[in-house]
Amino acid sequence: MKINHPSIIIDTKWTNKRKSKLRRKEAFLLAIYKIERRIKMYCTKCGTENTNDAQVCHACGAVLISSSAQDPGIGVKSSGMAIAALVLGILSIFTCALTAIPAIILGIVSLVRIEKSGGSLTGRGFAIAGIIVPAITLPLIALLMGIMMPALARTRQLAFRMVCAANLSGIGKAMLIYANDYEDELPRAGGKNSTWSKNIPNWQASNRYAAYGMKADGTGGQANISSCFYLLVKYVEVTPKSFICKGDAGATEFRPFDEGAGNVRLIDLWDFGTEPSKHCSYSYHMPFGQYALTTSSEPGLAVAADRNPWMDSPGASAKDIGLFDPDGGKEAVRAGNAIAHQEDGQNVLFLDIHVGFEKRSFCGVNDDNIYTFWDGGDIRIGSTPTVGVSEPQDKLDSLLVHDGL
Repeated sequence: MKINHPSIIIDTKWTNKRKSKLRRKEAFLLAIYKIERRIKMYCTKCGTENTNDAQVCHACGAVLISSSAQDPGIGVKSSGMAIAALVLGILSIFTCALTAIPAIILGIVSLVRIEKSGGSLTGRGFAIAGIIVPAITLPLIALLMGIMMPALARTRQLAFRMVCAANLSGIGKAMLIYANDYEDELPRAGGKNSTWSKNIPNWQASNRYAAYGMKADGTGGQANISSCFYLLVKYVEVTPKSFICKGDAGATEFRPFDEGAGNVRLIDLWDFGTEPSKHCSYSYHMPFGQYALTTSSEPGLAVAADRNPWMDSPGASAKDIGLFDPDGGKEAVRAGNAIAHQEDGQNVLFLDIHVGFEKRSFCGVNDDNIYTFWDGGDIRIGSTPTVGVSEPQDKLDSLLVHDGL
């Protein structure tokens, strides 16, 4: 009798014991034959059944490799690159998409290699997941950043506002120390009848007469707002950094070396360099004229604040007062506020040395506008100042100015 399998012939005269052993061998060889036949008939890539003598899958075009043609020491394995793509894709969720691009690249490359492997590499699912996960993560991260950036910017501005308020508070305390030594008068550069100008004659002079251009008897001369503030640097040792609000665009800390003054000491100078307005972010109540402040003035008067919005500054041009309306809507009121804090308001130092963030510019005594002088009309509006000309109209009229450009 013969078995229906190539090269196997069984002699019917063998003993039953021999027959039993041969049947087990026959079953083993038949199993191997079926496995070999299955490998050749079914595509290892897409699983499509092909004819026994097919060399290429008719569905996907992959090469069909029979068991006899394969290296028995090498089996089908997962693509390490596909696994790496999946891992990087998952990590992109927790790293703000930093690994997203590498994951997509590895995923695409691994897919190509799997396609060309003829079934020896698997891991298509890993590769596809490694592409899809970061592809979803990237727009989500972009969306979250779009939502978070305004909030972060707002937080940053709030931090600037707090530092600015701390600066003004320190300046206020220093003014009290100065006033205690100068007959209760707040800092005022120049002589008794010196006039307001944008710059002093010589900020590196060896004495105050040459610095302000005064006569020998102390009359005449010119002084500016920043030189008044600089008296606190010179005599109370306030640092130049204290006069910079980080929200004030164009303002930088004063350093004598950068101004060509070499290693001269701060106390030997008289102003914040050749362009003092770039090194002082604050406005000051007009000290030149008959209504300069003393410690005995009305406590509710404003002493210093953020720059006057109606005057040019290093970071912005003067605003149009025609847009300001104290009886108008929110935007009309904001138009009268300082520029340094996105027109939300201004930090104001009052004579009682408290600092408040005022959301409207008419925050002086009797709703007086601290950035204008009273012109006989609406005290909340007033008239915009001009360097060398404008001054308060009475002892309750606040007029905070800087030197402009």
